[in-house]
Amino acid sequence: MSAAAGDAVGEVVGSAVGALSGDAAAQPDEVAAYALRLGDDALVLAQRMGEWIAAAPELEEDVALANIALDLLGQARTLLTYAGTADGRTEDELAYLRDAEGFRNVHLVERPDDGDFAYCVARLLGFSAYQVELYARLASSTDHTLAAISAKAVKEVAYHRDHATQWVLRLGDGTEESRIRMQAGLDAVWPYLAELFETDELVARLGDVAVDPAGLHEPALAYVRGVVHQATLSVPEVAVAPGGGRRGEHTDALAPLLAEMQALPRAMPGVRW
Repeated sequence: MSAAAGDAVGEVVGSAVGALSGDAAAQPDEVAAYALRLGDDALVLAQRMGEWIAAAPELEEDVALANIALDLLGQARTLLTYAGTADGRTEDELAYLRDAEGFRNVHLVERPDDGDFAYCVARLLGFSAYQVELYARLASSTDHTLAAISAKAVKEVAYHRDHATQWVLRLGDGTEESRIRMQAGLDAVWPYLAELFETDELVARLGDVAVDPAGLHEPALAYVRGVVHQATLSVPEVAVAPGGGRRGEHTDALAPLLAEMQALPRAMPGVRW
């Protein structure tokens, strides 16, 4: 990351932190842990979405997915910068110098696409539907930094949700082949959606600082189901996959993703450009 880009993110987060300086309602380390998990979700999915650049089915879609990846990366940067204020770590240190067990993202965002565009858009639909509900509520957080980050992010993820919606409709109500593939994509993604809505003690302790993800389950999945039905597809009836990402328990897919993402900073510690 360039020094100028890092300074720009620091200014955005720093202004919000300044507004929060007198608020002792929540423990800083717990707020940081919450910001970290949201930042990790965005960072890992940004990496996955970036893998589609020059591989999407249309040139225009290359650009669209790149922009979505950049939106997610921007969210990750602000959230990781804020998380790092608790112990002095930078966004780069949090992104590049943690091993897989140190990440707190859900399994949904780390699983590979394996070149399956229908899987990609099904995952984006489910995750963005969750993020829209999350950020809309988190914009009213008693933590001014999280509220400011969320107020900006909700506009971005609303576009992500709309983009995924259009593709699910196009593929589901298209040819027989596209319909089969889109249904298979939904079937593969569905078991991993439940982890998005799991609550834990951290969220309970944070109270009005955070958003209880259990309360997002019905509105987020109601939207997704509506899209599925409109696309003349079937809502999957599949077993829920084991979770654990919030505890640092990950699938085998995360370590290779991080190895690629972290290769240069690991090989050349402290490098700046």
